[in-house]
Amino acid sequence: MKALRRFLKSEITGWKAFDIIWLCIATIVIAALSVYWRDNWLSVIASLTGVWCVILTGKGKRSSFIFGLINVVFYAIVAFRARYYGEVMLNALYYLPMNFVGWFAWKKHMDEATGEVVKEKLSLKKSAIIYALTALAIVLYGFILKALGGNLPFIDSMSTVVSVVAQILSIRRLVEQWVLWIVVDVVTVIMWAVNFARGGEDIATLAMWSIYLINAFIMFARWYKEAKKREV
Repeated sequence: MKALRRFLKSEITGWKAFDIIWLCIATIVIAALSVYWRDNWLSVIASLTGVWCVILTGKGKRSSFIFGLINVVFYAIVAFRARYYGEVMLNALYYLPMNFVGWFAWKKHMDEATGEVVKEKLSLKKSAIIYALTALAIVLYGFILKALGGNLPFIDSMSTVVSVVAQILSIRRLVEQWVLWIVVDVVTVIMWAVNFARGGEDIATLAMWSIYLINAFIMFARWYKEAKKREV
């Protein structure tokens, strides 16, 4: 019980007015669009938990992994119904176990004063190396998917590879994750926009990824600022 009380205290510590307003706006947008378009309940749950997950990740709160766990299960089902099988495998086979890894990894690096995880950044040289290796992996995996007869193999490769690397950087508490999340979010927003334009009903999912994109820009600025302070 003591550990639970300590965890809950950490989760409610350090919230500013902007954080609360941003969380409320994101939640209301998802809910309102879902009601207006009569979206299915699976998509709504996936979208709400997904938005809460990324905002809490940006806050550096470990509860992000709890909502992330719920999100990946429901989102995998939504993606399966939309026949985005790459998204299904990425969430069910990668994000699902990585939420458990992240939960324990962040536990070792929490700032008791702020209730948030300690943010760090790489040197310019190390960042360039990671981005270069990511680009190389995209090309190589793209050729593999092309050989297998995949549809849009290099776009599929980019979405998958960048997501994998970004999640690793997130668990390592690195600012550079947000640059990669921006790339992932742009690609995925386009993907679900196409799905909706073709008659898909998952407007909550499209809204979720749009909020992810906005959140990634906001959190990149925040994490960069906080990580720079630690270097001084």
